[in-house]
Amino acid sequence: MQNRIAPSRGTMIVASVVTAVAIGLVPAGGAFAAETTAVPVSVSAAASTTSPSDVLSGTPWETTGAVDQDGNVVPLTDEAVVNFVGWAYYGTDGTFTMYDLADAPKMQGDWTVSADGAERTLVAKDAAGEVLFERTVPITVLTADEFTYRVIPDAADPATFYDIIHTPTDHPEPLAEAPVDEEVVTIAPDGDAADGEASDELAETGNAGPIVALVAGIVALLGGAAVYITRMVRRGRTS
Repeated sequence: MQNRIAPSRGTMIVASVVTAVAIGLVPAGGAFAAETTAVPVSVSAAASTTSPSDVLSGTPWETTGAVDQDGNVVPLTDEAVVNFVGWAYYGTDGTFTMYDLADAPKMQGDWTVSADGAERTLVAKDAAGEVLFERTVPITVLTADEFTYRVIPDAADPATFYDIIHTPTDHPEPLAEAPVDEEVVTIAPDGDAADGEASDELAETGNAGPIVALVAGIVALLGGAAVYITRMVRRGRTS
């Protein structure tokens, strides 16, 4: 009976090299995923040393409530406030993106907060960077735990208003996938968008499908080469 020949040291080295190369070619999990906003960081510095801009950009925000001028709670589905509901991401670079609670893009552009924290200004822009509109609203609360601004539907009647309440969220920024058709949004009084007037779409994320398929093919070829080399070595030892 012919003795089974153990794989030679050379065969094992070849197989190891092929395996290492194959592993190196496979992308790490999530390597082709679109970037998302990191988990929010709470403001830990003393209020006297933290600027209003730092507070606003210190975390993503979620609309969690609304009250009218009489202190009555207004449902977020009410037509008077629904246009202001969603996720808001204020970047430290002075840019912002906003989405509705279904993660659909609402608008993007630049933002600022006055040095005293009394006002927020948005400059909404389309995908080409052209200015669509500019809106400034009064801020009633701006802390690490709450951001509330005031919406006055009719400038001639400032006694009637709605305070839109936001609290920190760990909701990651949605993937900015461009819709097939131009998204339709309406510019609300404070500059937040809702259904109605045209607004440009956000940037489309990449597609990693073809790259993954190519890498898989390369790995399969390397695996075949390893088997072939092993067989040739065995034949040489038995001939």
